[in-house]
Amino acid sequence: MDQPMDLRHRMEEALTGHNADYVEIRIEETAATTLSYRGRELEEVGRTANLGGCVRAAYKGGWGFVSFNDLSGLQEKVQLAVRQARLVGKEQTILAPVEPHVDIVGLTLKKDPRGVPLAAKKRMMDEYVETAWSRSSKIQTTTAGYSDSARTMSFANSEGTYVRQERARAIARVVVFAREDGNVQQARAAFSTLTDYDALTGRHAEVADAADSAVALLAARAPTGGEYTVICDPKVAAVFAHEAFGHLSEGDNVYENEKLREIMVLGRRFGRPFLNISDGADPGVFGGLPGAFKYDDEGTPTRRTPLIKDGVLVGRLHSRETAGKLGEEPTGNARAMSYRHQPIVRMTNTLVEPGDSSFQEMLAETKLGIFCKDWYGGSTTHEQFGFSCAEAWMVRDGRLAEPLRGTTLSGNLFRTLENIDMVGRDFEWTESGGNCGKGGQTAQVGQGSPYIRIQGAVVGGK
Repeated sequence: MDQPMDLRHRMEEALTGHNADYVEIRIEETAATTLSYRGRELEEVGRTANLGGCVRAAYKGGWGFVSFNDLSGLQEKVQLAVRQARLVGKEQTILAPVEPHVDIVGLTLKKDPRGVPLAAKKRMMDEYVETAWSRSSKIQTTTAGYSDSARTMSFANSEGTYVRQERARAIARVVVFAREDGNVQQARAAFSTLTDYDALTGRHAEVADAADSAVALLAARAPTGGEYTVICDPKVAAVFAHEAFGHLSEGDNVYENEKLREIMVLGRRFGRPFLNISDGADPGVFGGLPGAFKYDDEGTPTRRTPLIKDGVLVGRLHSRETAGKLGEEPTGNARAMSYRHQPIVRMTNTLVEPGDSSFQEMLAETKLGIFCKDWYGGSTTHEQFGFSCAEAWMVRDGRLAEPLRGTTLSGNLFRTLENIDMVGRDFEWTESGGNCGKGGQTAQVGQGSPYIRIQGAVVGGK
């Protein structure tokens, strides 16, 4: 890859003389290391490196997109994207304004994963896998993985913006499966960091806890399906906010769905006055979280965006185009999986803001209900959502009672938001973060919440 100043000059030179309303160039260099385990055996070691870029051009509302692995002939690639845009453009290009800016954002790492020998990474994962297997003869198998990655993105557009931005991440995960008489249960431990490899080390106790949880679930029973008062731990509450509400706040979903535009009207009340939900990537506020970065993949500065304030819908997430079409401000939420993809509107770090209640108060005020801890998969279809709880317990007369397995939560988002009657003060970020899928792309996201209590939540079981 060129030296930064040489690359900037080439990008800015390629952006001259075009015949379009708007043009941008994004160049990316990535490197990654992965270790994959099946059972006790190391199954695969991988090292990958990629260098490529893309050009996106707009003309009369139409877009042209060209991706490439060869950085030569940038001006010709710009011209090709412009020709594509001119073939389809028939209306008006509407992009919310963003002040042009020039910035270089480097990495600040306490311990760089790229400087850690591969043998040390393998030794750490070997120990975690053996820790899981050592907990019980009922452990059937494990799957585990380690990965670290680094990405350097250079962005320039025809309005004068130039941004060079570096990001890195490392993650370790162990999933434990326990079996008894045909009954199989699972639990997991996962850790991630953007700043310090040592944050992944010395986590044996949490791996052991995951193995113990998988074994304990073998003796649990499935709940009787129905409506319950449900207390969600911070991980479950956070994934609810992400899956059920966050996707409905993405500007492209709102703009492209007439029914959703009629529902997601700014100023409409969706919850009680103590309910507050936000999203943001500004590293000054969210530094260290998976969805933290200074500029999105359109070069727009990121920020914290309130979505629900005091129970009322006050904002949504935008690219420049969706903000322009809906007459709102861009929020820095345009993200692309790689240079092979166009940016789309994505969440970054989504959170339910802390309230005034405690977990013990929620328990004490629940005569009959269910407490859900951690989660597995989740999905949403418009206002309908569903996801699985990793662990759960019945609540009887204000106390945790028998453990449950196979517990799912589902229902209508808007009814569920209205039924949140307590929000805790003990806020937690979900450390493992995760990857969120949309439109054939994945993006690193963070999510956090305090405990919440929901009345009349729909619980699936036997």
